[in-house]
Amino acid sequence: APPECPFCGEAAGRELEEHVRARHGHLLGAPDTGNGEQLYECPMCSLTCTNIQILEEHVDLHLEEHSFSEGGNIRDLELAQRLQTEEDERQRSEEEKREREEFKKLQRQYGLDNSGGFKQQFLRSMEREVDRGRMQPFEYHKRKADMMESLASGIDDGKTKTSGVIEALCKYYQNENKDVRRVWLSAGVDHFHSSLGDRGWGCGYRNFQMLLSSLLQNSFYNDCLRDTTLIPSIPKIQSMIEDAWREGFDPHGASHFNNRLRGSKAWIGACEIYSLLTSLRIKCQIIDFHKPTGPMGTHPRLFEWILQYYSTDNEGGAKVVCTSKPPIYLQHQGHSRTVVGIEEKNKSLCLLLFDPGCSSQEMQKLLKQNSDGTGLRLLRKFVGSLKEKQYQIVAVDGVLSLEEKAARCRASQVLTSEKIP
Repeated sequence: APPECPFCGEAAGRELEEHVRARHGHLLGAPDTGNGEQLYECPMCSLTCTNIQILEEHVDLHLEEHSFSEGGNIRDLELAQRLQTEEDERQRSEEEKREREEFKKLQRQYGLDNSGGFKQQFLRSMEREVDRGRMQPFEYHKRKADMMESLASGIDDGKTKTSGVIEALCKYYQNENKDVRRVWLSAGVDHFHSSLGDRGWGCGYRNFQMLLSSLLQNSFYNDCLRDTTLIPSIPKIQSMIEDAWREGFDPHGASHFNNRLRGSKAWIGACEIYSLLTSLRIKCQIIDFHKPTGPMGTHPRLFEWILQYYSTDNEGGAKVVCTSKPPIYLQHQGHSRTVVGIEEKNKSLCLLLFDPGCSSQEMQKLLKQNSDGTGLRLLRKFVGSLKEKQYQIVAVDGVLSLEEKAARCRASQVLTSEKIP
């Protein structure tokens, strides 16, 4: 191809030098060096050359350098994009892995990881006790046989039960003349604590057993509890909740557990307790204390509501009021307990709680209450002691007719709790 002009790109052929002088002479600088030599100035960097061939080669170098630079930029951009894509994919993969691990952690935490239920945990826990020398093999086999019999009958074995605490409290308060102005107590309640089979997840079931133990002692509930005359075991309670779901209660909550509890270590809460009680035609309500109502994250409205629950229809001058009211199921994130009474002091209120995490040995001490009441520290919770973000209670207040039960079943399909503002 004929050489092109480095200034305008026009093909000049052999006349390139004459073309440059004629057309672009003003760019070549001085016509000579003073000694007759012609100088040629590079239009890109102002370097002067002594002949046109040198200038051509010099300008070609500029053009090659520019072309290489552009190609390098393109390659750098492609590399940067590829690296960014790889980094995005890596971060996305790590995020998906974290989400899977968190989901599995939540499944384990709430007993939804298919790792077995009450029976499997009970046996594994006893095996560990034997391995550590804390349990003799003959005791292992005896307790295993007792557990299997309990599961077959659906009746709790009663090994974690403590009875008579409410009666002991009533006697203590009648003789106590210090700072308690008045006290209201539930009707009789048996305490049940977690066992080797449900430790870490069974509090909701144990609190239901406590509540049911009180209802079974009240003839008012005989009709709706005619098929439940003894305290059911935890697997039996799981089956009873599944039965309530099959009746149509709380389908949204049931779907959370894939409609199955038996054979799992799934935690239950206020909604499951409400569904189970209502399916038994026991009238109850969920009250949601969805935010603190006092300073420092406290819930004085919760205490006031419970005081009203116990004191309604139980007004009078007596210092100790042993009411016919069933205990109250109290739920917060991660745990639940049973309210069995409330103290009224000069300017404060104090709840009395049965905790499934408290052992029979500790509860037995309350049956031999000292005159100083130190054992009551197991039960007492002042306003400043309950500072979770949210609390729910399930309170029993009567018996439902079949029509009322059916209406509540329909309503529970969009189950909502009453919220205390």
